[in-house]
Amino acid sequence: MSTRTTANLIGFQTIVRREFKRIIRIWGQTIVPPAITATLYFIIFGRLIGGRIGEMNGYTYLQYIAPGLIMMSVITNSYGNVVSSFFGAKFGKHIEELLVSPLPNYLIVTGYMMGGLLRGLLVGGLVTLIALFFTHLHVQHPLVVISAVILTSMVFALAGMVNAVFAKNFDQISFIPTFILTPLTYFGGVFYTISLLPEFAQKISHLNPILYMVNAFRYGFLGISDVNVMLAFSIMIGGTLVLYCTCLYLLTKGIGLRE
Repeated sequence: MSTRTTANLIGFQTIVRREFKRIIRIWGQTIVPPAITATLYFIIFGRLIGGRIGEMNGYTYLQYIAPGLIMMSVITNSYGNVVSSFFGAKFGKHIEELLVSPLPNYLIVTGYMMGGLLRGLLVGGLVTLIALFFTHLHVQHPLVVISAVILTSMVFALAGMVNAVFAKNFDQISFIPTFILTPLTYFGGVFYTISLLPEFAQKISHLNPILYMVNAFRYGFLGISDVNVMLAFSIMIGGTLVLYCTCLYLLTKGIGLRE
């Protein structure tokens, strides 16, 4: 292994290790809130309201929404980790140290993406454990579950980096999660099957990429989906590639970073 390769590997590992330590260090902000929120969702929607709704697509309402709630926590935490961490580095001016270092931009992008992935999987795993206290989950397609959660986490980690690059202040890093990401998630089939919607609303729902991610993940658990699973994976893979190239381009050109 050459000296340059060794140095690049050390640099990449340093970014990932720093991101992981950050997640653990501020666990009261990164791990506890989504766990509490998920518990409330399971109690209110699963137990109190779900009992009145009955079955949905052959499963209890609690079983039906569990995969969606897990995926929702993965999406929000993967996105939130990178947008806050990268913007913090940008705001504190120490992102410049990375940009002038010999570490390739693709490793910088990958390092931050891995940080978002780690938090997304960590919180997603915790929410899954919480779900098991309320209902039984049987994984019918393990590879689908693993692939869907990893690809989704990568997509939103990279999206968080794009948001952080263009953000000028802390208000702008919360605008997209509040006014775009949250509505898309709630209308992404987390709490219902789109077959309950009128035909025009179903067509509109199919424009929501989160619908495909949630349903692919649900298919891995329950074997049911409102969308074509292969199309869902195509969207996730395509989204990952497009956003990765976008982040790489932004770092290479210094857009939003050297102004």
